Amino acid sequence: MSTSGARESAVRIGLVLPDVMGTYGDGGNALVLRQRLLMRNIPAEIVSITLGDGVPDSMDIYTLGGAEDYAQRLATRHLLEHPGMQRAAGRGAPVLAICAAIQVLGHWFLTGSGERVDGVGLLDLTTSPRPTRAIGELAGTPLVEGLTQPLTGFENHGGGSALGPDARPLSAVTRGVGNGAGDPVDGAVQGSVYGTYMHGPALARNPEFADHLLARAMGIDALEPLPIAEIDQLRRERLSA
Repeated sequence: MSTSGARESAVRIGLVLPDVMGTYGDGGNALVLRQRLLMRNIPAEIVSITLGDGVPDSMDIYTLGGAEDYAQRLATRHLLEHPGMQRAAGRGAPVLAICAAIQVLGHWFLTGSGERVDGVGLLDLTTSPRPTRAIGELAGTPLVEGLTQPLTGFENHGGGSALGPDARPLSAVTRGVGNGAGDPVDGAVQGSVYGTYMHGPALARNPEFADHLLARAMGIDALEPLPIAEIDQLRRERLSA
């Protein structure tokens, strides 16, 4: 089943902890999700969830962005104290985790000073510091059913994430580092949780990925195509960079 505007209630997009997990402009992913729905005449709203709020389990989709060590610890503590997103993921609501958010959602991560911080546990992975920081363009071939177009983004991270058996990578890296802990892959997918080291914002650079998440949030097979020449041009430029 596909749709271009059959839904009456607004799709609720949870922008999680933008006050501490928004270092690299990843809040733009929520804006992309909302705009792609509005352009199809599907009502949508962004709900900003800060450190002063509990985390509701009523969102249709959740997004989290990048951060540095101290902010990661704050975010992890808050999400463990307010597990609404975890409950939502348990019922199948998509969660998009960018860069440091992958580490927060894993079993544990080591900070740059060697402190081990227990994570939220939505992704079967662990993260340790890399000997060199990964900075530059990141591209890959998707390994998830429903995604057919190359993925592109910008990475800037000092951690290497090793996947366990319950998580599978989002893409096979063709340019850049990605997870940086063994196989040349990027990201993690487990249930309805999707993680990647791609900034950009990632969904502005990968509209097919955005629509894949939205379709899952709405419980449909696919959304009607939304051709935008400017986005096609951006992708061509970035993939050739």
